[in-house]
Amino acid sequence: MSVDQIAGLGVDADRAYVVGMLFAFCPAQVVHTVARLGVADALADGARTTSQLATELDLHEPSLKRLLRGATQVGLVKETEPDVYTLTGAGEVLREGVTGSVRNLALTFGGEPTWKSWGRMADSVRTGRSGIELEHGRTAFEWLAENPEAEAHFNGAMAETTSTQNPAIVAECDLSGTRTLVDVGGGNGTLIASLLAANPHVSGTLYDLPMGLAEAAPVLAPVADRCRALPGDFFESVPAGHDTYVLKSVLHDWDDANAARILRSCARAMRPDSELLIIEQVMPSGTTDFADEPFVVMSDLNMMVCTTGKERTREEFAALLAGAGLRISSVARCAFPISMSVLRAVPA
Repeated sequence: MSVDQIAGLGVDADRAYVVGMLFAFCPAQVVHTVARLGVADALADGARTTSQLATELDLHEPSLKRLLRGATQVGLVKETEPDVYTLTGAGEVLREGVTGSVRNLALTFGGEPTWKSWGRMADSVRTGRSGIELEHGRTAFEWLAENPEAEAHFNGAMAETTSTQNPAIVAECDLSGTRTLVDVGGGNGTLIASLLAANPHVSGTLYDLPMGLAEAAPVLAPVADRCRALPGDFFESVPAGHDTYVLKSVLHDWDDANAARILRSCARAMRPDSELLIIEQVMPSGTTDFADEPFVVMSDLNMMVCTTGKERTREEFAALLAGAGLRISSVARCAFPISMSVLRAVPA
């Protein structure tokens, strides 16, 4: 039911709708806790009782019983007989390392520092500073660098997201004219490995800070003969003279001034015939055009409270690129269900 339909049902329906949203944080924490405590992994081999799980995971049994009741309500586990639980399909993806896993995503978005940052949204709106900065006195990436476990979960979450998006992204990235490719800020290499696998004529460079590259070796193994991992800082420089450069989900982490610095680094590295592929969500230009981009507004708010970054309209991307001496040559929307687009930019 749409918001407009609900609005037509009167004050009781309006109240129920708003109260429902106020309690929407509850399922998110159930998901996070089932992942964080290892409940999903403990149920991987079959049914367990509350007592068995509490003993195996060293948990308070009465409280675990209540968590399992909540997990049953939101569809993560199923009670097959009294006090005997198994995973559902939704619960399976909270296991570590399984195909389609969102375990790291659940740990990242339901825990520090994201959770507290959303709690500081009003302060972010008042000040223009991220909730992480207000809460911890440092940027998101500075905080992650000081918290290795959280940083590992964040890097894992980015890899999980990219792996599910890859087929649609690869389909929209025409590399027929590319011989050398640089994935700028590419993390563990999930995207470049997929691009090289689909384009055997291309050689690649995965470029990121050392901490971003820490888990790259096994990901790049299938294309290791055509791909190198190179540490570096994209604010300072980018490997020069290559055919195609890729920035996936990088610019939205940064405010306009820092995003412009990244683009200028890319522009300095590009030849006159090079191209830059920016893979991001594109914010609709109008305030009522969100039907085809249902996630982009919430993602934009997440960027605001966590990084002071933002999701951008095509016009905003064009302005940033112009400042770096680049222009948009095409925009291709990736296939449903992912809400990403490939903006192809070339020297102006």
